[in-house]
Amino acid sequence: MLRIKSKYKIAKRLGAGIFEQTQTQKFALSEARSQKVRRGKRGDSDYGRQLLEKQRVRYTYGISERQLSNYAKEAYKAPDPSATLHRSLEMRLDNVAYRAGLASTRRAARQLVSHGHTLVNGKRTTTPSYAIQKGDSISVREGSRRSPLFAHLILEGEESPPNVPKWLTCEHKMFKVDVSEEPLYTPTAGLDYPTVFEFYSR
Repeated sequence: MLRIKSKYKIAKRLGAGIFEQTQTQKFALSEARSQKVRRGKRGDSDYGRQLLEKQRVRYTYGISERQLSNYAKEAYKAPDPSATLHRSLEMRLDNVAYRAGLASTRRAARQLVSHGHTLVNGKRTTTPSYAIQKGDSISVREGSRRSPLFAHLILEGEESPPNVPKWLTCEHKMFKVDVSEEPLYTPTAGLDYPTVFEFYSR
């Protein structure tokens, strides 16, 4: 698991969007006040720009350098490397659990998975990086459903929460998520994957 010492310090360098905890008005105001001080330096060079974007992707998905490097190498072999990399990252079990609202952060989702609370197609899976496929079904283990970790699913009582992406179909009352489609990548998705490939092609 990727260990993060100071999320606020990292978010000031890479952008608020990489952590759920830094996507607040308070952080945005603090960031605006400090922008003039941080202009220039590392981000001005091609290498600096590539490094920052690579780090954004790493911290957004909470993965190690080796994991991202492996994902990028495999994706680069595909006809559309950016779409393939995006799909590989989004289809990690921990990310799907987070996107579906089973946990409020990706870090919490990783813990849910590693502690054995989730099932994939009825089988207990404890690997956060497990690659989910279109048509797979993710559910909460029967013995875990009364845990306070999932109390919000009962309270919400919504079949399809509004913040869940369209490629997922949620039945929170049933503690179940179906992967009905594959996530699509667009250049406006917030992460610049071509720049990540530039970094690894040096």
